[in-house]
Amino acid sequence: MNRLQVPASRVPLYLSILVALHVAIVIASNYLVQLPIRLFGFHSTWGAFSFPFIFLATDLTVRLIGKHSARSVIGRAMLPALLASYVVGVLFHDGGFNGLAALGEFNTFIFRIAFASFAAYVLGQLLDIQVFDRIRQKSRLWWLAPAASAVVGQWLDTAAFFSIAFWHSTDAFMAANWVEIAWVDYAIKLGVSLLLFVPAYGVLLAAITRWLKPVQPAAVAP
Repeated sequence: MNRLQVPASRVPLYLSILVALHVAIVIASNYLVQLPIRLFGFHSTWGAFSFPFIFLATDLTVRLIGKHSARSVIGRAMLPALLASYVVGVLFHDGGFNGLAALGEFNTFIFRIAFASFAAYVLGQLLDIQVFDRIRQKSRLWWLAPAASAVVGQWLDTAAFFSIAFWHSTDAFMAANWVEIAWVDYAIKLGVSLLLFVPAYGVLLAAITRWLKPVQPAAVAP
């Protein structure tokens, strides 16, 4: 399938919106990953339900304006996401507001989570873009590229985040359970992506395609 032609004048606006969306999702996920839950008897976090949104946005970006623009979004979003994730993580550590005074002391635990998110975001998104674009060019099945990129991209993202953030962590619970939580987190994110976001990708792509399709002028009666 060929890339859709988005009007060039609108590309900067779309990229700015996507950068803001990526940063917002990373911030939300970094906060939610601090909130553990038990799902079917396994340890996980609420962050598993928020991060798949970023893969949906990235796949649509590649499909509409190309992988180079998608990489540009990641390049522009990664440092603001790192800084904002640290600030939000410090202010709302353990789910409660700690006050602005908490920013006065450097928190190594939160910075480690923010840096892990930064590394996982960059690695996972770049792999997602590469796999999505390669499969999209070779397959006529609209769902194959987002499904395959979700499988590999979210695996790398999850493995990088949890290993960097919680291996030998000062948080005893996360240090003891991060491998289990990572696998459950990956299963949840993959399930959410395949069952909800891949169909959502198809619906949004069809709607955007109709919206971008040029209107043919009406024939003039002789």
